[in-house]
Amino acid sequence: MKGPLERGDIIGGRYQVRDYVDEGGMQYVYSAHDQLTNRLVALKTPKNASAKKRFRRSAVVAAMVNHPNVAKTLDYVKEGDQRFLIEELIDGEDLSKALFLRTRCLDPYLAARVFHHMAKGVAAAHHVGVIHRDMKPSNIMVTGGYSVESLKITDFGIAKLAKEELTAAAAGGGESLSMSQTAVGALPYMAPEAIETPADVTTAVDVWSLGAMMFHLVCGEPPFGSGLKAVQKILNVDAAAIPDFVTSNPQFGPLAKEVMGLAMSCLVRNPEDRPSADDLVLKCGLFCYNSSPRREGVVKRIEHGKYGFIRTDAGDVFFHMGSVYGPERPQVGDQVLFSSYEGGGAPRAYPVVRLLPA
Repeated sequence: MKGPLERGDIIGGRYQVRDYVDEGGMQYVYSAHDQLTNRLVALKTPKNASAKKRFRRSAVVAAMVNHPNVAKTLDYVKEGDQRFLIEELIDGEDLSKALFLRTRCLDPYLAARVFHHMAKGVAAAHHVGVIHRDMKPSNIMVTGGYSVESLKITDFGIAKLAKEELTAAAAGGGESLSMSQTAVGALPYMAPEAIETPADVTTAVDVWSLGAMMFHLVCGEPPFGSGLKAVQKILNVDAAAIPDFVTSNPQFGPLAKEVMGLAMSCLVRNPEDRPSADDLVLKCGLFCYNSSPRREGVVKRIEHGKYGFIRTDAGDVFFHMGSVYGPERPQVGDQVLFSSYEGGGAPRAYPVVRLLPA
């Protein structure tokens, strides 16, 4: 296995390591069996000394937030020079793997649902004075794939309780928390003030990140690009134009405009002009979206360029090209993602999104 642990290692006298799960910029993640409660948990351990200093703070801060859209912190263990954070084990993938790898964008219905759940998790943190500061797709865990059965925010590794603590951390010298290696993946979603004055931020930085992630989900690209080239565009609030396909289809246009309007309200230069997370929860609750499960199939045939059938293990599903969301129309043989509803003769698919080639 990768990292410092081996299968069968016992941590804290109760957590038996089972498998390596993943790793991020600052930590290794394993699954472990809690021998006391007889359940599986996530066991995280830092990769370097810088991350080690944050781990206990991470446990204390994250444990303050109790909400269905936030991963639960269960325990913190110190053994010699090693530190371990115990969280609930989420049987899923982070958002970058669950939703970004196989589709260029999400239809507005699914995007609105994701927006709502992320906003609720962030609002719960803000209610107890916790600023995440590292909101990015890899810190959002999703179960159920594109059906999004649950969504939980995790990794409060550089979350902070108050402005005073942020200032103290920056004044202490060494690596800036907001611009650490861990934050490289967060750059496309980072607020201007998190770049310019990382020791002096408010809850508004998380709101900006939510807006940037939603732009990416709906439009298919981060609003300011990625890598260091994004920095100047972020500082100038020079966002990319919303692609025509987002609002041009009358079946998706009304909701897409509402979702993107709310996302863009998060991406304003002055933090005080952004909505609060509570505002986002309230406005997302007014969106007309559904929770229908998503299925996958292959386009079997297309008639007259207007409608066709999707082949699935459960039988054929009818679809109309007007029900397709995204920059490209599917062709025969393409894999697609869709929800289906009972209709005359055959179930009907809506919405339909083309999946990227494997």
